[in-house]
Amino acid sequence: MENPKYKRVVLKLSGEALAGERGYGIEHHILSSIAQQIVEVVSRGVEVAIVVGGGNIWRGVSGSAQGMERATADYMGMLATVINALALQDALEKEGIDTRVMSAIEMKEVAEPYIRRRAIRHLEKGRVVIFAAGTGNPYFSTDTTAALRSAEIEAEVILMAKKVDGVYDSDPLTNPQATKFTSLEYIEVLSKGLGVMDSTAASLCMDNKIPIIVFNLTENGNILKAVMGEDIGTYVGR
Repeated sequence: MENPKYKRVVLKLSGEALAGERGYGIEHHILSSIAQQIVEVVSRGVEVAIVVGGGNIWRGVSGSAQGMERATADYMGMLATVINALALQDALEKEGIDTRVMSAIEMKEVAEPYIRRRAIRHLEKGRVVIFAAGTGNPYFSTDTTAALRSAEIEAEVILMAKKVDGVYDSDPLTNPQATKFTSLEYIEVLSKGLGVMDSTAASLCMDNKIPIIVFNLTENGNILKAVMGEDIGTYVGR
């Protein structure tokens, strides 16, 4: 059996990815598909941590735009990520994978508090760790959470699971002439405003030399392909 390229990864899932075509809520067949793909990765001995967004339930930025106080709207978004994390935990455990949800906002009845050393120990024991509630602070996205947690646990790569198969120079869903990038440097992502992740997250990845692979989540088996180092999606690094 071929050895995976990466031994410890952070998988970034958007909340919207869990919603499917409806655009809101949670589609259980999508959860099941993601869980089955993660099983394949874990079976290769890869340590997997997951950062999940909450945009399928609530987006803090949208709430703020409607007149809600920004910090309050962001805290609501953090709670939405916990709902998604628990749903993902349930799907993974149905596949026989031992998991831990670690929340940046303390809620002992449903999740462990995030403690860096404990998270690393869970990974070393073969458990999938799901990071919920963002960074625990308003004004920071779950993209920034993925970059921060990756640096903290010394992950080798961030796998950015999207609904498109990489990074384009414009939106491929609205522009059929959009050009896909096979590789990019961090500074290009920042200077061109390509929307891979927000500028805070991209800068954090650049400063800590954490590569990013942007790929299509909807194609079954892509998570494993990314971990194995196959040429899929767009690679962002130096």
